[in-house]
Amino acid sequence: MSLALREREQVLAEFDAAPAVAVEEMLGRWRGSGVPTGSPLDGLLESYGWYGKEFVDTETVHPLLFGTRSGPRPVDPALVPIGVLRDRPAVAHARATRLAFRAVRPLVTTTKPRARLRAVEHRGVVTAAMVYDALPIIDVFRRVDDGSVLGLMDLRGLPEPFFFRLTREG
Repeated sequence: MSLALREREQVLAEFDAAPAVAVEEMLGRWRGSGVPTGSPLDGLLESYGWYGKEFVDTETVHPLLFGTRSGPRPVDPALVPIGVLRDRPAVAHARATRLAFRAVRPLVTTTKPRARLRAVEHRGVVTAAMVYDALPIIDVFRRVDDGSVLGLMDLRGLPEPFFFRLTREG
């Protein structure tokens, strides 16, 4: 068994052992960071300038905030080429792709919510989850402590989950 696989199994075991999160507890702005497990998506969001997520209310969710000089700005995830992320992560990790994203990022920002917050059953536990409006993705959350959660991105067609951590702002 490879080191990355053991790490993924360890993080999945930690996720499964962590308590559920109530939907209301997710409200607010959160800083995000990846949890390395050997996933082909490890480090990808950070390399693009990912800031985190914002949950205004259950119907008003900004799933992808990116850092800018004027502060975090929401990006429309429907414009992210999910097939490339899932099927060709090396292309997504390429420097040229990151530079191209920085150039077009102002064109893909939005003020409209692009996800909703719901309680869902995942791996036998009902917990808070963010459901993307236009993508086959559900981000499921479990409590780490009072100010942070462990997120599991469930992307249709991705064989293993991608993990991230959110830390409450303020």
